[in-house]
Amino acid sequence: AVIRVQDYVARSPLPLTTPYEQTYKQQIYTKMLSTKSCTRMTARKAVSKTTTRQTVTRAAFDVKKAAATTALSFAVAFGANAATVKLGADGGGLAFVPSTVTIKKGESVTWVNNAAYPHNVVFDEDAVPAGVNADKLSHEDLLNGPGDSVSTKFDTPGTYEYYCEPHQGAGMQGKVVVE
Repeated sequence: AVIRVQDYVARSPLPLTTPYEQTYKQQIYTKMLSTKSCTRMTARKAVSKTTTRQTVTRAAFDVKKAAATTALSFAVAFGANAATVKLGADGGGLAFVPSTVTIKKGESVTWVNNAAYPHNVVFDEDAVPAGVNADKLSHEDLLNGPGDSVSTKFDTPGTYEYYCEPHQGAGMQGKVVVE
């Protein structure tokens, strides 16, 4: 039975560990030979003809993904976010940095996972302005990876106190003041 390279690309258990074409071609070539479905010459010809387009397509996807990530970073940095708060101090301490931020009504705060995670952001229902639903502001799902982030927009002036649920006992708490 003749097996085409396209079949290996579609169902190969080998992950693409690098976007470089030569490594990708070598993985496909090795897989074809290991099944003894073709000769070395047939595998070389098949790999050299078909994987170039697929590798270029994958590299183009990687470039688009990087551009989208960069655009998102700029949007977060220069958008309606008035403040960014780190979840965990640079030295690994259990703290929101800065612990208090002041913003204007209608602006947002973004919390970014930094160190000593997992973290979350939970607003204290007894420490938000009257009529504000603390549950709707809270982000109770844990942020597990570095750089993971959540944002909240504040439309009601007042003081909002929040904490990290897993580290509340360690004193990890913060405050948003909306003018």
